[in-house]
Amino acid sequence: MAKRVIKAADGAPPLGAYSHGWRAGDFIFVTGTGPIGPDGEVTGDTIEEQTNVTIDNIEAVLRAEGASLADVIKVNVHLVDTNLFPRFNEAYKQRFSEPYPARTTVGSDLHQVPGMLIEIEVVAYVGN
Repeated sequence: MAKRVIKAADGAPPLGAYSHGWRAGDFIFVTGTGPIGPDGEVTGDTIEEQTNVTIDNIEAVLRAEGASLADVIKVNVHLVDTNLFPRFNEAYKQRFSEPYPARTTVGSDLHQVPGMLIEIEVVAYVGN
């Protein structure tokens, strides 16, 4: 199985020692992604805004491999405050469609990036 790193030209710049993602055969693994703008700063003040920016960044990585949100089969979500879940979930439902990917959502300490409320990583399948 061939594997290669993914570098999305229009993706958020990495803030650490990680790649945007990896393609391994028919699978695409997108790194934990946050609401980071092109300037490397957190974009958006609300969970809804940050959810949409984060998903935009994920889409950029998927697009670099010819994939889309429709190819996502697994989503892991980290929220700085689990009380934000209902509002996050409403924004998420506007971006993903049924049948929804398998998903896990947990509370996490995201304070390493001040102002970041959410981080999402996904796995997409682009085989037949």
